[in-house]
Amino acid sequence: MQLSSLRHKSLLDALKYMLVILAIGGGIGLLVSLVASFFVRGVQWLVQSRSGTIDSLLLLPGTKLSLMPMLWLIVAALLLVIVRRFFRIDRWHGPADSIYAAHRTDNELDLRAGIGSTLAAFISLGGGAPVGQYGPLVHFGAAIGSYLSELFGSRRITADVFIGCGVAAAIAAGFHAPIAGVVFAHEAVLRHFSFRAITPIAIASITSAWFSSAMFGGQPIFQIDVVLPDLLPLVPILLASGLFFGLIAILFMKLLFAGGKMAAGTGLSPLPLGLLAAVLCGAVGMFVPEVLGLGVGTVNAILENGYFVGFLLVLLVLKLIVTSLSIGFGLFGGVFSPALFIGAAAGGFAAKIIALAGFASAPQLLAVAGMAAVAAAVVGAPIAVVLIVLEFTMSYEFAVAAMLSVVVATLLSSLLYGHSFFDEQLVRRGIDLSQGRGNLELMNQSIATVVSDDYVSLAQSLTVKTAITTLAKANASEGYCLGKDNDFLGKCSLQQLLLARQGDKLGAHLMTDPVILNHDASVMQAIEVASDFVGEAIPVVNRNHNEFIGVVSEANIFQAYLATQTRIHDLEHG
Repeated sequence: MQLSSLRHKSLLDALKYMLVILAIGGGIGLLVSLVASFFVRGVQWLVQSRSGTIDSLLLLPGTKLSLMPMLWLIVAALLLVIVRRFFRIDRWHGPADSIYAAHRTDNELDLRAGIGSTLAAFISLGGGAPVGQYGPLVHFGAAIGSYLSELFGSRRITADVFIGCGVAAAIAAGFHAPIAGVVFAHEAVLRHFSFRAITPIAIASITSAWFSSAMFGGQPIFQIDVVLPDLLPLVPILLASGLFFGLIAILFMKLLFAGGKMAAGTGLSPLPLGLLAAVLCGAVGMFVPEVLGLGVGTVNAILENGYFVGFLLVLLVLKLIVTSLSIGFGLFGGVFSPALFIGAAAGGFAAKIIALAGFASAPQLLAVAGMAAVAAAVVGAPIAVVLIVLEFTMSYEFAVAAMLSVVVATLLSSLLYGHSFFDEQLVRRGIDLSQGRGNLELMNQSIATVVSDDYVSLAQSLTVKTAITTLAKANASEGYCLGKDNDFLGKCSLQQLLLARQGDKLGAHLMTDPVILNHDASVMQAIEVASDFVGEAIPVVNRNHNEFIGVVSEANIFQAYLATQTRIHDLEHG
């Protein structure tokens, strides 16, 4: 009877938990899908509004060159300054921030910064900036998930799961690719798979894709009339092209950071930097408007083999330059869509060169492979990108072909560059995710969480004999000499005092420069210091004021380490 009751209770608990998961995943999926769909269609409307007859205005005398692209970008740059000030944002936030938050157990994304950054991307894209839309949407989804986790999170449904739900929903709505959304959230953001996480994330992704399709239509942004070539003869070409695509991806990432370094070197404020980017990109757009904006129409034309080899090279080079200038100088947006554009141009260019050399090529297939390979290397999600190809082409052969180039490109990028674009952003902020979640958590955990007040305080006016007696009564081997304002004067050890003259003043036998930890040190820093430390405990001192905070023993550090490892294990395998 009791066993039956327990089973019944367990079943009810399981059903309640499943309903909670359905509600959370479905709710996040609906909310993110709604925002993502309006974002995408709003950008499309703005692009259509400023095209056609409007571009015929402000023509340069005696030419067909219009200043309108530059004017729209200048308007966008001015609006971004207003957004920055209104939302009090010192820098734009993107997927790197989402990834970092998902790797912390005390993660919390700034919703205000998330909304402001998403609005900034919308304005930039509406003005024609050569940036992407998916990165900002991914971060917005993550920010929504993080915010909702504060309201509805629990031990079983933690903040990283909420973040994963938001990310998956954004990808699913943007590409109409729910499977890719699930994989992307795990592969690029969470960096681990677990039953605890995959169920709500899958629900969020499926809900988002369904809602976006039902309410706004489910047509993918890239239109591919799949023509299946004989894949086997193309395997060597796809593998060799993967090397080319990998080098292009590395070049793209280097240029992105070079743009930011160039902007920082000017010493200019955000407004003149944004205006400079607007003028430069607008000037390029006067001659080659195809490189501005998302470039969806241009990519579709490449997929249809619509450009000659010289123009494909021009598109490739100029897109690399203008995107790097835009993002580096403050016209905010993502890098995924530009990576797809660059990859398509690189693939189309490679196909033309191969054909000119007298070899059989498949321009459409190589363009798709280029899109996948460059994007996978840049964002660090090869499996998700291949699944995106599979879902928008509905072709197993295209997915396999893309995978051949993807694995070569990502391997080359990993060997020569080391990180994806987002991971490199974090590395440049002093955050290395390759160290693992446990070490990252220890780096973020303040030493203040393990500081102990279990120590013996001694006045420097005491005699050595009195100090020895005091330490013996406290069963301590070390004491700390403090001033009137809790100033740290020095440290003494029982072993040292036993060798000193008993009548001496304690102040004459203090270690005035012992091994110490600063009050703002991390637990990981404490572990590094403790690895070479010999003694009972390490004093923690505020170096700014020489204020004694407390002590940290090796036992304190070890307990913190074990607690963190247990927490991370439960998080990833719970």
